[in-house]
Amino acid sequence: MPSSSRLSLPLQVLAACLTGLLIPLCFTGPAVALPALGTELHGSAAALNWVVNAYILSYGSAMMVAGSLTDVLGRRRVWLAGLALFCAATVSIAVAPSVAWIAALRFMQGLGGAAAFAAAMSSLAPLFHGAARNRVMSVLGTTFGLGLAFGPLAAGTMLALARWPAIFYATAALGAIGMLLVWGNVPADPPRGKGRLDWPGAISFSAALGLLTLGMLLAPEHGWRSGAVLLPVAASVLLFFIFIRIERRTAQPMLDLTLFRQRRFVAVQVLAASPAFLFIVLIVMLPGRFIGIEGMSALAAGRLMVALAAPLLLVPMLAALLSRRVRVGTVCAAGLLLAAAGLAWLAQVLGHGSGAALAGSLLLIGVGIGLPWGLMDGMALNVVETERAGMATGIFNTVRISADGVALALAGAMLAGLIAAALARQLPSDLPLLAAASRAALGDMHQTTQLLGGQEALLRASYDAAFRQLLRGLALLAVALAALVPYLLRKDGIQASRP
Repeated sequence: MPSSSRLSLPLQVLAACLTGLLIPLCFTGPAVALPALGTELHGSAAALNWVVNAYILSYGSAMMVAGSLTDVLGRRRVWLAGLALFCAATVSIAVAPSVAWIAALRFMQGLGGAAAFAAAMSSLAPLFHGAARNRVMSVLGTTFGLGLAFGPLAAGTMLALARWPAIFYATAALGAIGMLLVWGNVPADPPRGKGRLDWPGAISFSAALGLLTLGMLLAPEHGWRSGAVLLPVAASVLLFFIFIRIERRTAQPMLDLTLFRQRRFVAVQVLAASPAFLFIVLIVMLPGRFIGIEGMSALAAGRLMVALAAPLLLVPMLAALLSRRVRVGTVCAAGLLLAAAGLAWLAQVLGHGSGAALAGSLLLIGVGIGLPWGLMDGMALNVVETERAGMATGIFNTVRISADGVALALAGAMLAGLIAAALARQLPSDLPLLAAASRAALGDMHQTTQLLGGQEALLRASYDAAFRQLLRGLALLAVALAALVPYLLRKDGIQASRP
């Protein structure tokens, strides 16, 4: 093998890792920067929430279409185009004049990120097989963990030394380095799919998922009975039925529905969704609590969040080693049970426990979620043929990222509902309790207190009790998933053909 070819392979893996690093940075950086954005650009709590939600909405909705595009147009072309759009949107965010502009640009940033990450994942599928593929995917998962572990700390440090645009300039610089690596080391590949993209399926699916996520995200602001919530949810259900009908009649569908007859394929999708509820919810919501409720600085909150995400630097690789001797289902179930124990412990110590106990509970959650995290990327590719790697990558990442939006929306709505119920037991019903509870769930205690004409002590007590209930509910969910995943991964289930 020529030396240039031997060198280009690790550089291609490095390019994929840099692309993967951008995704968690786009979650953690803006979450830490939200208070600074609100102070400088005077955005409302609801508008600031869309700085996070707009990215989730576009990224999740576009991921499966992006995966199919890599099959139709070629991996390198989609990878470069996605990174170019991502970098352009990220630099534009740094100079945006308002929160509304930032939210719109975050939507564009999510589209570019979806295209780039889907192409990066599918480009690795034909290069590695078996144990080698699992190791590479574990490295990719570790890189993702690097962004989650040190993203809050890096964002907090930049906020302490400079203004909030520095976070986005740094992210764009990483994207530009990734573009150079792709340009110089990823060989041009011809389109691998026959025909054209299934545009009716792509449009109906993206619209259905986008409307569902939109309805979920609006629920904390408007309530579940509001037309602003019910209308997009009902439209999304109708579009999902239309999408299924289209895919069944299309000769070359964007999504092969027969994949969902395979238990192991379904297990991968369950694992893809689990970190959204057990980990990403905490990554996004805890900095707001630490800064807005408990009065920590952005740097202090970033340091504390390292305890939650740092295990993802090592545990995914440990999971890959364990999977050689222990069944994958057992490793994943053990991790989910550890996450459940950590969530229950966090519910006990949050707010009044020692710093060591708080860090210990966050560390246990991170270790627990890191075990399935290190295996599911490789499993997503191993359960299908190499020729359908783009489709499988698109489905897997669509589930993973769209689950983030749904999980954050459901967690926010549940937290707001619990706060409203607690307030209703002690305050007159003529007060704007739902609006106050929605703002409290976003960590905006100042405006919440103004809505209720005081009652700060009651608000804090209600918020604290509701947050503990939310954590206990997530712990129960983790236990249920720990029982379900080994069943779905049983060897006597229907097996996908291997490459």
